[in-house]
Amino acid sequence: MTKNSDIIKTEIIRVLNENGRTRGTELAKRVIEKVGNEKMVYREISELVETGEIEKKIHSRSHIEYELINLYESVNNQLKNLHKEIKMIFDEIIDFDNAVKEENFSYHERLRLVIHMIQIVQSTDGIMKMLSFYPAFKKDKMFSQINRKINDCWEAIMKNIAHQPEEGFLNEILANLRITRFDSNNIN
Repeated sequence: MTKNSDIIKTEIIRVLNENGRTRGTELAKRVIEKVGNEKMVYREISELVETGEIEKKIHSRSHIEYELINLYESVNNQLKNLHKEIKMIFDEIIDFDNAVKEENFSYHERLRLVIHMIQIVQSTDGIMKMLSFYPAFKKDKMFSQINRKINDCWEAIMKNIAHQPEEGFLNEILANLRITRFDSNNIN
């Protein structure tokens, strides 16, 4: 139940992020198309109003609008959290580089750790690419800072890979990251 609830809340916030102030019937209709049923959607909208995440404006019985409370702050806080996360990842990459020089990690340990770091940066990079479709996120000054930090992470990872003593280290990483190929029999 809570998983569905979270999905519905996320969809409500996404629609409000995208459109700004939205009529209640339009908001519910768009959310119901993607997830949930009418009763659950209206329940989650009411809960978001009660927790203060969205604001309800009643113009008349048939004209009720909802909007996010202070969209700029909401966007900025989300991006600040993402920025802290990518900064921690960058620090981990730098610490890993220093640890490799000081300690004697095995080939497989180094390979596993580098692949893990790549996957974390890929995940954050994917989130940023998705957020780039929302003007509210793209306009925020933190957006470009996070993208620069992601590029710094990629550069640090590539320098780290280039400084590994084994010749085939990059090829081994690529082989482990590659998604298994689909043949024509797997496609419907």
